[in-house]
Amino acid sequence: MSDSPIQPLARPEIRLTTMAHGGGCASKIPPGELEEVVSSLAGQQYDQVIVGLDDGDDAAAVRIGGPDGDTAVLSTADFFTPVVDDAHDWGRIAAANALSDIYAMGGDPVVAINLVGWPREVLPYELLQEVLAGGLAIATEAGVPVIGGHSVDDPEPKYGMAVTGTARPDRLLRNDAAEAGLPITLTKPLGVGLLNNRMKSTGEASPAAIEVMTTLNRDASKAALEAGARAATDVTGFGLLGHLYKMGRASGVGMILDRAAVPLVDGAAEALRDGFVSGGTRRNLEWVRHAVQTGPGIDEDDLLLLADAQTSGGLLVIGEVPGYPVIGETVAGEGIQVR
Repeated sequence: MSDSPIQPLARPEIRLTTMAHGGGCASKIPPGELEEVVSSLAGQQYDQVIVGLDDGDDAAAVRIGGPDGDTAVLSTADFFTPVVDDAHDWGRIAAANALSDIYAMGGDPVVAINLVGWPREVLPYELLQEVLAGGLAIATEAGVPVIGGHSVDDPEPKYGMAVTGTARPDRLLRNDAAEAGLPITLTKPLGVGLLNNRMKSTGEASPAAIEVMTTLNRDASKAALEAGARAATDVTGFGLLGHLYKMGRASGVGMILDRAAVPLVDGAAEALRDGFVSGGTRRNLEWVRHAVQTGPGIDEDDLLLLADAQTSGGLLVIGEVPGYPVIGETVAGEGIQVR
């Protein structure tokens, strides 16, 4: 290998997605296992904490300026293994995904820092520069400076961001604020997990999936706030069913989901038909299966699609958001009915 600080691009035959056991948010620790692990952090008592660990929200929210302070600082971090083979696109997707946690809380991102794991003996640094340039491009679109970060030598390439944002404490979008009798809105189509898994297996990229994953949730967040929404989350590695389950459990409401109303990314249905279902998606479904009731005509493939592990998915909003599809409604009770 070259002794120069920046290694020249080499070994183009190496596909990024083949260097990791999983891709994107499908590589997350399964939700049930994760909840058990982080339970040891529960019970912390701080007056300034508005949103902590209890309900699995997208970001922590801490009030500054004392008990009457009108600013909440939001903090989150998100990184993952390659979800596409193009380094620049991977950076764009990872940045949009990290920023999404702030938007999902109803906040505005203020600053981001990079998080990098890199197999320095295998992949050239110029490839890493492409990843970072992709992340910067999305952050620039969002108006967010990227300043500094942290890196480690890692057998699997990983990239993401830690993001800090702000919001009004009384206008946070939360997991525990859903009420019965409201529409459920989804702001991006489902199916990127299936398409990403197909690409990992075949090398066939999906421009439609990349477009979905690199679209910021900024406009959807602002539209949800303007519509008066109080409860929202973004749909990522735990799938639509997983995030519905977490929100319903935290809020004490049930969910009715209209399968036919759920929009799909172009090509997702074909990827499902051809069997490109990730292990993360199957684990998602097993985690929520006890809470899901199905109506006539709903089969296992429907449930796998609804449990598809998304990367940089849309916002799941309780309430109608103009311009985005309504996919169901909240009801009194518990669990999820799929019809």
